[in-house]
Amino acid sequence: MRLALAVLLGLIVAPACAVLPAPVLQALRAAEIPATSISVMVQSVDGGPARISHRAKVPMNPASVMKLVTTYAALDSLGPAYSWRTDALMTGRLADGVLDGDLVLRGAGDPALSIEQFWLLLRDLRARGVRDIRGDVITDRSAFASMRHDPGAFDNEPLAAYNVGPDALLLAHNALRVRLLPQAGGAPALWAEPPLDGVQIDNRVQLVEGECGDWKDSLTAKVLPAADRSTLTLQITGRFARPCGERIWNIAPLPADEFFARALRAMWAELGGRITGRVRDGATPPNALPLAGIDSPPLAQVIRDINKYSNNVMARQLFLTLGNGAGTPADSTAADAAVRAWAARRGLALPSLIMDNGSGLSRSERLSAADMAALLRHAWASSVMPEFMSSMPVLSVDGTLRRRLRNSPASGQAHLKTGSLSDTRSIAGYVLDRNGQRVLMVAWLNHPNAGRAQPVLEALLEWVWAGNRQSFPVTE
Repeated sequence: MRLALAVLLGLIVAPACAVLPAPVLQALRAAEIPATSISVMVQSVDGGPARISHRAKVPMNPASVMKLVTTYAALDSLGPAYSWRTDALMTGRLADGVLDGDLVLRGAGDPALSIEQFWLLLRDLRARGVRDIRGDVITDRSAFASMRHDPGAFDNEPLAAYNVGPDALLLAHNALRVRLLPQAGGAPALWAEPPLDGVQIDNRVQLVEGECGDWKDSLTAKVLPAADRSTLTLQITGRFARPCGERIWNIAPLPADEFFARALRAMWAELGGRITGRVRDGATPPNALPLAGIDSPPLAQVIRDINKYSNNVMARQLFLTLGNGAGTPADSTAADAAVRAWAARRGLALPSLIMDNGSGLSRSERLSAADMAALLRHAWASSVMPEFMSSMPVLSVDGTLRRRLRNSPASGQAHLKTGSLSDTRSIAGYVLDRNGQRVLMVAWLNHPNAGRAQPVLEALLEWVWAGNRQSFPVTE
Protein backbone atom coordinates (compact mmCIF):
# COMPACT_ATOMS: atom_id res chain seq x y z
CA MET A 1 0.00 0.00 0.00
CA ARG A 2 2.84 2.37 0.96
CA LEU A 3 4.69 1.63 -2.29
CA ALA A 4 1.56 2.20 -4.39
CA LEU A 5 1.03 5.55 -2.70
CA ALA A 6 4.68 6.51 -3.21
CA VAL A 7 4.54 5.63 -6.91
CA LEU A 8 1.29 7.55 -7.33
CA LEU A 9 2.75 10.62 -5.63
CA GLY A 10 5.89 10.34 -7.75
CA LEU A 11 3.85 10.36 -10.94
CA ILE A 12 1.86 13.44 -10.03
CA VAL A 13 3.01 16.44 -12.00
CA ALA A 14 5.16 18.34 -9.52
CA PRO A 15 5.00 22.09 -9.20
CA ALA A 16 7.69 24.05 -10.97
CA CYS A 17 9.60 24.60 -7.73
CA ALA A 18 9.89 20.84 -6.98
CA VAL A 19 13.47 19.61 -6.97
CA LEU A 20 12.90 16.04 -5.70
CA PRO A 21 10.15 13.42 -6.04
CA ALA A 22 7.08 14.13 -3.95
CA PRO A 23 7.52 11.07 -1.64
CA VAL A 24 11.08 12.19 -0.86
CA LEU A 25 9.98 15.75 -0.09
CA GLN A 26 7.20 14.43 2.08
CA ALA A 27 9.64 12.25 4.05
CA LEU A 28 12.03 15.18 4.43
CA ARG A 29 9.25 17.33 5.88
CA ALA A 30 8.28 14.57 8.30
CA ALA A 31 11.88 14.34 9.49
CA GLU A 32 12.17 18.13 9.69
CA ILE A 33 15.15 18.13 7.34
CA PRO A 34 15.43 20.83 4.64
CA ALA A 35 16.05 19.85 1.02
CA THR A 36 19.30 21.81 1.22
CA SER A 37 20.72 19.11 3.53
CA ILE A 38 20.44 16.30 1.00
CA SER A 39 22.43 15.63 -2.17
CA VAL A 40 21.06 13.21 -4.79
CA MET A 41 22.15 11.80 -8.14
CA VAL A 42 20.06 9.28 -10.08
CA GLN A 43 21.07 8.22 -13.57
CA SER A 44 21.20 5.26 -15.92
CA VAL A 45 24.40 3.23 -15.54
CA ASP A 46 25.02 3.97 -19.23
CA GLY A 47 25.06 7.71 -18.60
CA GLY A 48 22.85 10.26 -20.31
CA PRO A 49 20.74 12.95 -18.64
CA ALA A 50 20.33 12.58 -14.89
CA ARG A 51 16.84 11.81 -13.65
CA ILE A 52 17.74 13.66 -10.46
CA SER A 53 20.74 15.91 -9.91
CA HIS A 54 20.09 17.78 -6.70
CA ARG A 55 23.09 19.55 -5.14
CA ALA A 56 25.09 16.73 -6.75
CA LYS A 57 28.36 18.65 -6.92
CA VAL A 58 28.35 19.69 -3.28
CA PRO A 59 31.04 17.86 -1.26
CA MET A 60 29.41 16.16 1.73
CA ASN A 61 30.29 13.54 4.30
CA PRO A 62 29.38 10.16 2.76
CA ALA A 63 30.06 8.15 5.96
CA SER A 64 30.69 4.46 5.20
CA VAL A 65 29.81 4.80 1.52
CA MET A 66 33.41 6.04 1.21
CA LYS A 67 34.32 2.34 1.38
CA LEU A 68 33.17 2.07 -2.25
CA VAL A 69 36.03 4.36 -3.29
CA THR A 70 38.56 2.34 -1.32
CA THR A 71 37.34 -1.07 -2.45
CA TYR A 72 36.94 -0.17 -6.13
CA ALA A 73 40.37 1.48 -6.28
CA ALA A 74 41.89 -1.64 -4.69
CA LEU A 75 39.97 -4.10 -6.80
CA ASP A 76 40.82 -2.31 -10.03
CA SER A 77 44.49 -1.66 -9.21
CA LEU A 78 45.45 -4.81 -7.29
CA GLY A 79 43.13 -7.31 -8.98
CA PRO A 80 40.48 -9.65 -7.53
CA ALA A 81 43.02 -12.39 -6.73
CA TYR A 82 45.34 -10.19 -4.68
CA SER A 83 46.15 -11.60 -1.24
CA TRP A 84 48.23 -10.76 1.83
CA ARG A 85 50.82 -13.15 3.29
CA THR A 86 51.71 -13.47 6.95
CA ASP A 87 55.17 -15.05 7.30
CA ALA A 88 56.87 -16.99 10.07
CA LEU A 89 60.67 -16.93 10.10
CA MET A 90 63.39 -18.02 12.53
CA THR A 91 66.85 -17.12 13.70
CA GLY A 92 69.23 -19.52 15.40
CA ARG A 93 69.00 -23.33 15.34
CA LEU A 94 65.99 -25.66 15.38
CA ALA A 95 66.57 -29.19 16.68
CA ASP A 96 64.51 -31.75 18.59
CA GLY A 97 61.56 -29.37 18.89
CA VAL A 98 63.61 -26.56 20.39
CA LEU A 99 64.18 -23.28 18.58
CA ASP A 100 67.35 -21.86 20.11
CA GLY A 101 66.70 -18.42 18.69
CA ASP A 102 63.86 -16.07 17.85
CA LEU A 103 60.62 -16.70 16.00
CA VAL A 104 59.61 -13.82 13.71
CA LEU A 105 55.99 -13.21 12.72
CA ARG A 106 55.85 -10.66 9.90
CA GLY A 107 52.56 -9.06 8.91
CA ALA A 108 51.64 -7.54 5.58
CA GLY A 109 48.44 -5.81 6.69
CA ASP A 110 46.08 -8.74 6.13
CA PRO A 111 42.56 -7.40 6.88
CA ALA A 112 41.19 -10.93 7.32
CA LEU A 113 43.68 -12.73 9.59
CA SER A 114 41.19 -14.67 11.68
CA ILE A 115 41.75 -16.79 14.77
CA GLU A 116 41.13 -19.87 12.61
CA GLN A 117 43.75 -18.81 10.03
CA PHE A 118 46.26 -17.92 12.73
CA TRP A 119 45.69 -21.28 14.41
CA LEU A 120 46.50 -23.00 11.11
CA LEU A 121 49.76 -21.04 10.89
CA LEU A 122 50.72 -22.01 14.44
CA ARG A 123 49.71 -25.61 13.76
CA ASP A 124 51.96 -25.56 10.69
CA LEU A 125 54.87 -24.41 12.86
CA ARG A 126 54.24 -27.27 15.28
CA ALA A 127 54.13 -29.74 12.38
CA ARG A 128 57.50 -28.40 11.20
CA GLY A 129 59.04 -29.30 14.53
CA VAL A 130 58.81 -26.09 16.55
CA ARG A 131 57.73 -26.69 20.15
CA ASP A 132 59.82 -24.68 22.59
CA ILE A 133 60.91 -21.16 21.60
CA ARG A 134 63.93 -20.31 23.73
CA GLY A 135 64.30 -16.78 22.37
CA ASP A 136 61.75 -14.04 21.76
CA VAL A 137 58.85 -13.83 19.37
CA ILE A 138 59.46 -10.76 17.21
CA THR A 139 56.32 -9.23 15.71
CA ASP A 140 57.20 -7.27 12.57
CA ARG A 141 54.58 -4.59 11.89
CA SER A 142 56.76 -2.48 9.61
CA ALA A 143 54.48 -2.79 6.55
CA PHE A 144 52.51 0.11 8.05
CA ALA A 145 54.01 3.26 9.48
CA SER A 146 53.69 3.70 13.22
CA MET A 147 50.54 5.72 13.86
CA ARG A 148 48.99 7.02 17.06
CA HIS A 149 45.44 5.79 17.37
CA ASP A 150 43.02 6.73 20.11
CA PRO A 151 40.04 4.34 19.84
CA GLY A 152 37.88 6.65 21.93
CA ALA A 153 38.60 9.84 20.00
CA PHE A 154 35.81 9.49 17.44
CA ASP A 155 32.80 8.97 19.69
CA ASN A 156 34.11 8.21 23.19
CA GLU A 157 33.57 4.47 22.71
CA PRO A 158 37.11 3.08 23.15
CA LEU A 159 36.03 -0.56 23.48
CA ALA A 160 33.81 -0.55 20.39
CA ALA A 161 35.11 -2.96 17.76
CA TYR A 162 34.28 -0.49 14.98
CA ASN A 163 36.83 1.95 16.45
CA VAL A 164 39.81 -0.42 16.14
CA GLY A 165 42.78 1.12 14.35
CA PRO A 166 44.86 -0.45 11.56
CA ASP A 167 47.79 -2.72 12.32
CA ALA A 168 50.10 -4.62 9.96
CA LEU A 169 49.73 -7.73 12.14
CA LEU A 170 46.04 -7.36 12.93
CA LEU A 171 44.58 -10.51 14.47
CA ALA A 172 40.81 -11.14 14.44
CA HIS A 173 40.17 -7.41 13.96
CA ASN A 174 41.67 -7.00 17.45
CA ALA A 175 38.25 -7.96 18.79
CA LEU A 176 37.28 -10.32 21.56
CA ARG A 177 34.14 -12.33 20.80
CA VAL A 178 32.18 -12.51 24.03
CA ARG A 179 29.38 -15.09 23.95
CA LEU A 180 26.37 -14.78 26.22
CA LEU A 181 23.93 -17.65 26.76
CA PRO A 182 20.89 -17.56 29.07
CA GLN A 183 20.83 -20.34 31.66
CA ALA A 184 19.07 -21.15 34.89
CA GLY A 185 20.17 -18.85 37.66
CA GLY A 186 20.96 -15.20 38.05
CA ALA A 187 23.58 -14.74 35.33
CA PRO A 188 24.01 -15.86 31.72
CA ALA A 189 26.87 -18.16 30.82
CA LEU A 190 29.68 -16.06 29.39
CA TRP A 191 32.91 -17.00 27.62
CA ALA A 192 35.20 -15.42 25.05
CA GLU A 193 37.37 -16.20 22.02
CA PRO A 194 40.25 -16.12 21.39
CA PRO A 195 41.83 -17.27 24.65
CA LEU A 196 44.08 -14.54 26.06
CA ASP A 197 47.00 -15.44 28.30
CA GLY A 198 46.67 -13.92 31.76
CA VAL A 199 43.17 -12.56 31.16
CA GLN A 200 40.20 -13.70 33.21
CA ILE A 201 36.58 -12.63 32.88
CA ASP A 202 34.58 -11.41 35.84
CA ASN A 203 30.96 -12.03 34.85
CA ARG A 204 28.63 -9.61 36.62
CA VAL A 205 25.85 -9.64 34.04
CA GLN A 206 22.32 -10.05 35.39
CA LEU A 207 19.83 -12.20 33.50
CA VAL A 208 16.45 -10.46 33.27
CA GLU A 209 13.07 -11.01 31.66
CA GLY A 210 11.53 -8.68 29.09
CA GLU A 211 12.25 -7.72 25.51
CA CYS A 212 15.69 -8.16 23.99
CA GLY A 213 15.80 -4.76 22.24
CA ASP A 214 19.18 -3.05 21.93
CA TRP A 215 20.83 -5.56 24.22
CA LYS A 216 24.39 -4.31 23.62
CA ASP A 217 23.51 -0.92 25.06
CA SER A 218 22.88 -2.59 28.43
CA LEU A 219 26.39 -4.06 28.71
CA THR A 220 29.66 -2.46 29.77
CA ALA A 221 33.20 -3.81 30.03
CA LYS A 222 36.15 -2.60 32.07
CA VAL A 223 39.79 -3.76 32.06
CA LEU A 224 41.26 -4.11 35.55
CA PRO A 225 45.02 -4.76 35.31
CA ALA A 226 47.30 -6.07 38.02
CA ALA A 227 49.97 -3.64 39.22
CA ASP A 228 52.56 -5.08 36.81
CA ARG A 229 49.96 -5.80 34.12
CA SER A 230 51.03 -9.45 34.08
CA THR A 231 47.39 -10.40 34.51
CA LEU A 232 44.15 -8.62 33.63
CA THR A 233 40.55 -8.93 34.69
CA LEU A 234 37.88 -8.10 32.14
CA GLN A 235 34.85 -7.13 34.20
CA ILE A 236 31.57 -7.30 32.29
CA THR A 237 28.46 -5.82 33.86
CA GLY A 238 24.93 -5.02 32.82
CA ARG A 239 21.60 -6.68 32.09
CA PHE A 240 20.86 -9.33 29.48
CA ALA A 241 17.29 -10.37 28.62
CA ARG A 242 16.51 -14.08 28.49
CA PRO A 243 14.58 -13.81 25.15
CA CYS A 244 17.79 -12.65 23.47
CA GLY A 245 19.02 -16.24 23.35
CA GLU A 246 22.68 -16.79 22.53
CA ARG A 247 24.46 -13.63 21.34
CA ILE A 248 27.98 -12.52 20.43
CA TRP A 249 29.33 -9.20 21.65
CA ASN A 250 32.49 -7.98 19.90
CA ILE A 251 34.66 -5.65 21.96
CA ALA A 252 38.25 -4.42 21.72
CA PRO A 253 39.56 -4.22 25.30
CA LEU A 254 43.32 -4.26 24.55
CA PRO A 255 45.84 -2.50 22.30
CA ALA A 256 46.68 -4.52 19.18
CA ASP A 257 50.18 -5.54 20.26
CA GLU A 258 49.01 -6.78 23.67
CA PHE A 259 45.98 -8.55 22.24
CA PHE A 260 48.21 -10.35 19.71
CA ALA A 261 50.83 -11.30 22.30
CA ARG A 262 48.32 -12.70 24.80
CA ALA A 263 46.42 -14.60 22.09
CA LEU A 264 49.67 -16.04 20.73
CA ARG A 265 50.85 -17.27 24.13
CA ALA A 266 47.49 -18.86 24.93
CA MET A 267 47.10 -20.55 21.54
CA TRP A 268 50.70 -21.76 21.45
CA ALA A 269 50.28 -23.28 24.93
CA GLU A 270 47.10 -25.04 23.77
CA LEU A 271 49.16 -26.60 20.97
CA GLY A 272 51.67 -27.92 23.50
CA GLY A 273 54.35 -25.30 22.92
CA ARG A 274 56.29 -22.96 25.19
CA ILE A 275 57.70 -19.45 24.78
CA THR A 276 60.58 -18.64 27.10
CA GLY A 277 61.26 -15.08 25.99
CA ARG A 278 59.17 -12.01 25.32
CA VAL A 279 56.72 -11.20 22.57
CA ARG A 280 58.01 -7.87 21.28
CA ASP A 281 57.80 -5.62 18.24
CA GLY A 282 60.83 -5.42 15.97
CA ALA A 283 62.16 -5.66 12.44
CA THR A 284 62.85 -8.96 10.73
CA PRO A 285 66.58 -9.72 11.15
CA PRO A 286 68.43 -10.01 7.83
CA ASN A 287 69.59 -13.54 8.72
CA ALA A 288 66.06 -14.83 9.45
CA LEU A 289 65.12 -17.99 7.59
CA PRO A 290 61.58 -18.70 6.33
CA LEU A 291 59.64 -21.36 8.18
CA ALA A 292 56.00 -21.10 7.14
CA GLY A 293 53.34 -18.65 6.07
CA ILE A 294 49.66 -18.27 5.39
CA ASP A 295 47.80 -16.33 2.71
CA SER A 296 44.66 -14.31 3.18
CA PRO A 297 41.47 -14.94 1.20
CA PRO A 298 41.54 -13.17 -2.20
CA LEU A 299 40.69 -9.49 -2.36
CA ALA A 300 37.36 -10.20 -4.10
CA GLN A 301 36.28 -12.09 -0.97
CA VAL A 302 37.76 -9.57 1.46
CA ILE A 303 35.83 -6.63 -0.02
CA ARG A 304 32.57 -8.53 0.44
CA ASP A 305 33.17 -8.43 4.19
CA ILE A 306 34.16 -4.77 4.00
CA ASN A 307 31.12 -3.60 2.05
CA LYS A 308 28.38 -5.98 3.10
CA TYR A 309 29.09 -5.58 6.81
CA SER A 310 30.73 -2.13 6.67
CA ASN A 311 33.86 -3.26 8.47
CA ASN A 312 35.86 -0.15 9.31
CA VAL A 313 39.20 -1.61 10.31
CA MET A 314 39.28 -3.90 7.26
CA ALA A 315 38.68 -0.87 5.05
CA ARG A 316 41.49 0.99 6.81
CA GLN A 317 43.82 -1.97 6.31
CA LEU A 318 42.96 -2.04 2.60
CA PHE A 319 43.40 1.72 2.27
CA LEU A 320 46.90 1.55 3.75
CA THR A 321 47.76 -1.41 1.54
CA LEU A 322 47.22 0.86 -1.46
CA GLY A 323 49.98 3.09 -0.07
CA ASN A 324 52.48 0.25 0.23
CA GLY A 325 53.70 0.38 -3.36
CA ALA A 326 56.72 2.62 -2.70
CA GLY A 327 58.40 -0.01 -0.54
CA THR A 328 58.27 2.18 2.57
CA PRO A 329 55.88 1.77 5.51
CA ALA A 330 52.43 2.84 4.35
CA ASP A 331 50.60 5.76 5.90
CA SER A 332 47.38 7.61 5.09
CA THR A 333 49.20 10.23 3.01
CA ALA A 334 50.71 7.57 0.75
CA ALA A 335 47.38 5.76 0.52
CA ASP A 336 45.54 8.95 -0.45
CA ALA A 337 48.17 9.67 -3.12
CA ALA A 338 47.81 6.11 -4.45
CA VAL A 339 44.03 6.47 -4.82
CA ARG A 340 44.42 9.78 -6.66
CA ALA A 341 47.12 8.36 -8.95
CA TRP A 342 44.87 5.39 -9.75
CA ALA A 343 41.93 7.68 -10.53
CA ALA A 344 44.13 9.81 -12.80
CA ARG A 345 45.34 6.74 -14.70
CA ARG A 346 41.74 5.70 -15.23
CA GLY A 347 40.65 9.16 -16.36
CA LEU A 348 38.32 9.35 -13.38
CA ALA A 349 38.08 12.92 -12.13
CA LEU A 350 37.06 13.12 -8.47
CA PRO A 351 37.57 16.82 -7.66
CA SER A 352 35.57 16.73 -4.43
CA LEU A 353 37.36 13.75 -2.90
CA ILE A 354 38.86 14.19 0.56
CA MET A 355 40.07 10.94 2.14
CA ASP A 356 41.17 10.44 5.72
CA ASN A 357 41.26 6.72 6.46
CA GLY A 358 39.23 5.24 3.60
CA SER A 359 36.53 3.75 5.84
CA GLY A 360 34.11 6.67 6.22
CA LEU A 361 34.47 6.65 10.01
CA SER A 362 35.62 10.23 9.83
CA ARG A 363 34.41 13.78 10.33
CA SER A 364 36.62 15.14 7.55
CA GLU A 365 36.10 12.81 4.57
CA ARG A 366 34.12 14.37 1.73
CA LEU A 367 32.76 13.39 -1.67
CA SER A 368 30.04 14.75 -3.93
CA ALA A 369 27.15 12.65 -5.19
CA ALA A 370 28.21 13.46 -8.75
CA ASP A 371 31.72 12.12 -8.17
CA MET A 372 30.39 8.94 -6.57
CA ALA A 373 28.04 8.51 -9.53
CA ALA A 374 31.01 8.89 -11.88
CA LEU A 375 32.86 6.17 -9.95
CA LEU A 376 29.84 3.85 -10.10
CA ARG A 377 29.50 4.37 -13.87
CA HIS A 378 33.21 3.69 -14.32
CA ALA A 379 32.97 0.53 -12.24
CA TRP A 380 29.94 -0.66 -14.20
CA ALA A 381 31.99 -0.59 -17.42
CA SER A 382 35.07 -2.20 -15.85
CA SER A 383 36.28 -5.80 -15.94
CA VAL A 384 35.86 -6.09 -12.15
CA MET A 385 32.22 -4.98 -12.16
CA PRO A 386 30.86 -8.41 -11.08
CA GLU A 387 33.15 -8.60 -8.05
CA PHE A 388 32.54 -4.97 -7.11
CA MET A 389 28.76 -5.04 -7.35
CA SER A 390 28.45 -8.40 -5.59
CA SER A 391 30.43 -7.00 -2.64
CA MET A 392 27.56 -4.65 -1.79
CA PRO A 393 24.61 -5.58 0.41
CA VAL A 394 21.52 -6.83 -1.44
CA LEU A 395 18.36 -5.00 -0.41
CA SER A 396 16.36 -7.03 2.15
CA VAL A 397 18.70 -10.01 1.75
CA ASP A 398 22.07 -9.60 3.48
CA GLY A 399 24.64 -7.34 5.10
CA THR A 400 23.55 -3.96 6.41
CA LEU A 401 20.41 -4.05 4.23
CA ARG A 402 19.03 -7.40 5.36
CA ARG A 403 16.20 -5.79 7.36
CA ARG A 404 15.37 -2.94 4.99
CA LEU A 405 12.14 -2.86 2.91
CA ARG A 406 11.47 -6.58 3.30
CA ASN A 407 7.85 -6.22 2.18
CA SER A 408 8.63 -3.99 -0.79
CA PRO A 409 8.60 -5.19 -4.43
CA ALA A 410 12.06 -3.62 -4.60
CA SER A 411 13.34 -6.31 -2.23
CA GLY A 412 16.32 -8.13 -3.74
CA GLN A 413 16.51 -5.70 -6.67
CA ALA A 414 19.37 -3.46 -5.53
CA HIS A 415 23.04 -3.69 -4.58
CA LEU A 416 23.72 -0.72 -2.30
CA LYS A 417 26.24 0.47 0.28
CA THR A 418 24.88 2.37 3.24
CA GLY A 419 26.50 4.79 5.68
CA SER A 420 25.58 6.14 9.07
CA LEU A 421 27.04 8.67 11.49
CA SER A 422 25.29 10.72 14.15
CA ASP A 423 24.59 13.50 11.63
CA THR A 424 24.81 11.54 8.38
CA ARG A 425 22.82 8.96 6.44
CA SER A 426 23.94 7.85 3.00
CA ILE A 427 23.33 5.26 0.31
CA ALA A 428 24.84 4.51 -3.09
CA GLY A 429 24.88 1.71 -5.62
CA TYR A 430 22.86 0.01 -8.33
CA VAL A 431 19.10 -0.57 -8.62
CA LEU A 432 17.42 -2.87 -11.13
CA ASP A 433 14.13 -1.06 -11.73
CA ARG A 434 10.84 -2.76 -12.52
CA ASN A 435 11.43 -2.12 -16.25
CA GLY A 436 14.60 -4.20 -16.14
CA GLN A 437 16.87 -1.14 -16.42
CA ARG A 438 19.93 -0.76 -14.22
CA VAL A 439 20.06 2.63 -12.52
CA LEU A 440 22.69 4.11 -10.24
CA MET A 441 21.58 6.15 -7.27
CA VAL A 442 23.54 8.19 -4.75
CA ALA A 443 22.17 10.15 -1.80
CA TRP A 444 23.97 11.89 1.06
CA LEU A 445 22.13 13.53 3.92
CA ASN A 446 24.06 15.65 6.44
CA HIS A 447 21.86 17.13 9.18
CA PRO A 448 21.44 16.87 12.98
CA ASN A 449 18.15 15.01 12.33
CA ALA A 450 19.87 12.37 10.20
CA GLY A 451 18.75 9.66 12.63
CA ARG A 452 15.19 10.24 11.37
CA ALA A 453 16.15 10.11 7.69
CA GLN A 454 15.82 6.43 6.85
CA PRO A 455 12.31 6.92 5.35
CA VAL A 456 13.77 9.62 3.09
CA LEU A 457 16.31 7.25 1.53
CA GLU A 458 13.76 4.44 1.32
CA ALA A 459 11.29 6.73 -0.48
CA LEU A 460 13.98 7.62 -3.01
CA LEU A 461 14.94 3.98 -3.49
CA GLU A 462 11.36 2.92 -4.15
CA TRP A 463 10.90 5.85 -6.55
CA VAL A 464 13.98 4.71 -8.49
CA TRP A 465 12.83 1.08 -8.49
CA ALA A 466 9.40 2.10 -9.82
CA GLY A 467 11.15 3.16 -13.03
CA ASN A 468 9.98 6.75 -12.99
CA ARG A 469 11.20 8.64 -16.06
CA GLN A 470 10.24 12.02 -14.72
CA SER A 471 13.27 14.30 -14.74
CA PHE A 472 13.74 17.07 -12.20
CA PRO A 473 15.52 20.34 -12.83
CA VAL A 474 19.20 20.29 -11.96
CA THR A 475 19.71 22.11 -8.67
CA GLU A 476 23.09 23.13 -7.30
